[in-house]
Amino acid sequence: MKKLNIFSTRRPSLRGLIMCSLLAFSLSAFGQSAELLKGSSRSERDGWIYVHLEGAPSRLGYQHGYLLSAEIEDLLCVLKPFLQHETKRDWNFYRDAAEKILWPKIDQEFQAELDGIVAGSKAKGGKADRWDIVALNALEELPYYYLPTLEKQQGKKPSTHSPGNCSAFIATGSYTKDHKIVMGHNNWTNYMTGSRWNIVFDLAPERGNHILMDGLPGLIASDDDFGVNSSGIVVTETTITGFELFDVNGTPEFYRARKALQYANSIDDYARIMLDGNNGGYANDWLVGDNKTGEIALFELGMKEHSVRRTKDGYFVGSNFPVDPKLIKLETNFDVSKKDSSPNARHTRWGQLMSQNRGKIDTEVGKQMESDSFDVIENKAGPTERTLCGAVENSPRGIPEWDWAKYFPGGTVQAKVIDSSMAGKMQFWGAAGRPCGGPFIAKTFLQAHPEYNWATGLLRDMPFPSWTMFSSGATR
Repeated sequence: MKKLNIFSTRRPSLRGLIMCSLLAFSLSAFGQSAELLKGSSRSERDGWIYVHLEGAPSRLGYQHGYLLSAEIEDLLCVLKPFLQHETKRDWNFYRDAAEKILWPKIDQEFQAELDGIVAGSKAKGGKADRWDIVALNALEELPYYYLPTLEKQQGKKPSTHSPGNCSAFIATGSYTKDHKIVMGHNNWTNYMTGSRWNIVFDLAPERGNHILMDGLPGLIASDDDFGVNSSGIVVTETTITGFELFDVNGTPEFYRARKALQYANSIDDYARIMLDGNNGGYANDWLVGDNKTGEIALFELGMKEHSVRRTKDGYFVGSNFPVDPKLIKLETNFDVSKKDSSPNARHTRWGQLMSQNRGKIDTEVGKQMESDSFDVIENKAGPTERTLCGAVENSPRGIPEWDWAKYFPGGTVQAKVIDSSMAGKMQFWGAAGRPCGGPFIAKTFLQAHPEYNWATGLLRDMPFPSWTMFSSGATR
C-alpha cells in the first residue's frame, strides 16, 4: 500500500498561489472594514433609515458610505438625469465644479470625511468617486446658485433660479405651552430626490458636538438643515426665494452648515461659522435656538447682507420669503406685494396659526401646523402650492418663481418637530412622507400628467406617514 507523504515537495501551482493571495487580501480587507465599522449601526423604521456613525472623520465617512452605499448609488442615479433635464447640464459639469471650485475650500477634517464616504461605499460595491460625492453634497448650491451666476457672467439668460423649499417655525416664551423652545420644519422639494430624503443621522464625531439630524444619503450636512447638537443648539431653515448671487471664491454652504452644527455652542457661534467664507450659496433664513438660555433667533444670510433677530418671548417663521428690506432690495428679485405667491400666502397662514395657538404650542401642535393644508387665498382646504404642507402636483399655477410648472411633482416630502425636553435628550419627531393630502402614487400621477413622463423611473411612491420619535444612540 502506497504511503501518503504529507510533506510533499511538489511546488504549488500559480493558480493556487493567486487564490491564496486573494483569500489573504480579502480577509485583511474584511478585518480592516470590520474595525472601521465598529460602533456603527443601521436600522429602518416607518420609512426612515437611522444610522449611528462615530469616530474620526475618515472613519465616520467610511461608516456612512458603507451603511448607505445602495442609497447613495440610487440617489446619484436619480439626480444625474434630473439635473440634465432641469438644468441642461450633464453630470460632468457638476463634477468639474466640485473639483475646481468647491473642494479646495473645504478643510482637511471634512475632506477626510467625504473621502471616507467614497471608501466605505466602494467597499460595499459602490462606484461613486470623490467628485461624485462632492457634487452630490452641493446639489443645491451648484445647480441653483453657481450655474445661474455663471450664465449671467457669460451674457446668457439664467436657466435656473434659487429654490424656495420648506415651511418652518421656532417659538418660545408666551407662545409655547411650557414657555420653552419648540421648533418644526417640513421639507419642500421635488419628489424625485425628496422621496429619498429619509435618513436620520446620529453622528458622534471625534471632535465637536454630537449631532442628530435628518438628511440625504452621501451628504455630510442635513441640507434641509434640521438638527440638534449636544450643546443644546437646535437649527432649521427655509430658503430665500429670488436670491441671485454666488461667490466662487467663498466656501461651500454644505461644509459651513455641517461645521456650524458640529461646533456651535451658541447662536453667535452658529452665525460666525456660517459667515466665515460665505459664498451666498443656498441663501437661507436660519431659525436657531439655544436650549441652555431659551433664546431663539432668525439669522438671515444672503451673500453680503445678513441680519440677526433674537427673542426669549416670541416666534420666527419661514416659508421662503426674505425679511430684511435691504437684503430684499440688493440681493433678491422677490415680490413682497404678490400676496398669492407660495411664500407670501404661507407667511400669512403662519401668522394666523401662531396667533391661534399662542400659549398652546408643543410638539403635538407643531405636528399639526407642519401638516396644515389650508389655502388662505382660496379660503379652503388644500393641499396646494400655497399651503404650509404643500402639493404642487395639485396646482394648475405651479410656482414660477422656482421654475416649477403647473402640476409639477413637488411639495412637502417629510416633516420634523422638536421641543426643549427632546433637545436635551437628543431626540426629535419625524414623518417620512407628506403629512397632508394622502399618499403620492407615482403611476397615478404620471397617467394624469404625461408631460412628466421624463420622470418615469425617477419618481417613486410616498406613503402617508406616521410620526416617529428618534433618539441619539437608539440602536446601540
